[in-house]
Amino acid sequence: MSSSFFVKAKENPKLSKKGKNTPVTKRKGDGDSAAKSKVRANKPTSKYNEEISSDSETEGPIVPRKRQSNEDNEYAETPQEKKLRLAKLYLEQLKDEEERKAEEDDFESDLIAGRLEEEVLEQKGKLQRLIAKDLIPPDASEIRVLRGHKLPITCLVISPDDKCIFSAAKDCSIIKWDVESGKKLHTIHGGRKGTEDRHVGHTAHILCMAVSSDGKYLATGDMNKLIMIWEAATCKHLYKFTGHKGPVSGLSFRKGTHDLYSASHDRSIKVWNVDENAYVETLFGHQDSITGLDSLSRERCVTAGGRDRTVRVWKIAEESQLVFHGHEGSIDCIQLINEEHMITGADDGSVSLWSVNKKKPLSTVKKAHGCHGDAELQQPHWVASVAALHNSDTVASGASGCSHNSQVQLWKCGQNYRGLEPLFSIPVPGFVNSLKFSSAGQFLVAGVGQEHRLGRWWRLKEAKNGIYVIPLKRKPPNPEEAKMTE
Repeated sequence: MSSSFFVKAKENPKLSKKGKNTPVTKRKGDGDSAAKSKVRANKPTSKYNEEISSDSETEGPIVPRKRQSNEDNEYAETPQEKKLRLAKLYLEQLKDEEERKAEEDDFESDLIAGRLEEEVLEQKGKLQRLIAKDLIPPDASEIRVLRGHKLPITCLVISPDDKCIFSAAKDCSIIKWDVESGKKLHTIHGGRKGTEDRHVGHTAHILCMAVSSDGKYLATGDMNKLIMIWEAATCKHLYKFTGHKGPVSGLSFRKGTHDLYSASHDRSIKVWNVDENAYVETLFGHQDSITGLDSLSRERCVTAGGRDRTVRVWKIAEESQLVFHGHEGSIDCIQLINEEHMITGADDGSVSLWSVNKKKPLSTVKKAHGCHGDAELQQPHWVASVAALHNSDTVASGASGCSHNSQVQLWKCGQNYRGLEPLFSIPVPGFVNSLKFSSAGQFLVAGVGQEHRLGRWWRLKEAKNGIYVIPLKRKPPNPEEAKMTE
């Protein structure tokens, strides 16, 4: 308390009078504090109260010196300093964003470079994904059978997204299946003979079919020399191509286009433009009925010549052909593995692996599916269908013969396609008339019937007309190998 207060207190007459009548004795140790308490007891004026509250050190909170200095520093930041600090923070954020984008760009460029390299190898026919070593036989319970056709299935294709299967049969019908559920999505019923003028669809056995690489068009060919074009998504009929003078036995869309190649028992190859609903040209060369046709992205196709025992590569732009010999029997099926290699099957029971640069097979497996009949009169099982998982080392063949020995055989192509090694077989009773791998290599589909797709030489009554969906199982990863890769 300031000393001025005590001076004023002494000058107060009331306080002085009271002090005369009531003497105050000072205790030892009492000092200013005793005087202060006495003054408070005498109720000083508001003026003194204001002075006490303003000068008192015990009324307000005690603020540590350190905190005071921090607060002073914070409030001391000028607008210019604040702008500078925020600008630095913004620049740091931009730097982090640029580094993150640079990492993403590097990753994307690596992916693009990898894809371009794969495309170059694919075009050169040198891309060979090693898948066969990891495949194992599926359990019988894992194989699904889809039934809907009344007569033998003759052909089938899988949509590019692997979600649907299109199948056709000798009952002239086409069925679109959902792969996941196995249910029918759409059925195009066949018509009876003589109803061609009023029936929308086929009225004769369907022998072949193809789907465009973008999944837009479906093409089917029949014994009546007709080619039908459908909208794959809705199964709506679009066009009808006429011009062949014999049954249409092979169809294939050139990959990445809507150019359609067709083959016929009239020994000719025809080229069509489906977008324009137009015929383009005809090529001749085979000496017997053509039994199969395939193509990829190059402007060319390959064909199997049946009993003329030749395989031919047709260069469409040059209007030329290469002729290959190798099988001893009728060549009934053909499939391209990549742009440079193909696989064929014949009724002499052999499966052959070819390069488009060599006139003889790179490898041939005779009696690929065994024999049937008595010891002295044994005959090899016909190879009725082949399939290839594109740009890989995995192919398959399907046999026809006795129901107890019919099977789908998977093969591994050796390095540089120099050999064929059996992997495992899957029993399938009946004629395996068509085989197709899914694009991603997750499953294999087999179209099976009681009769061969090209004729009625004999019939297996105990066989079932159906579609077999066979999963392609992989070996479980080896823990030691997984550790090494980590």
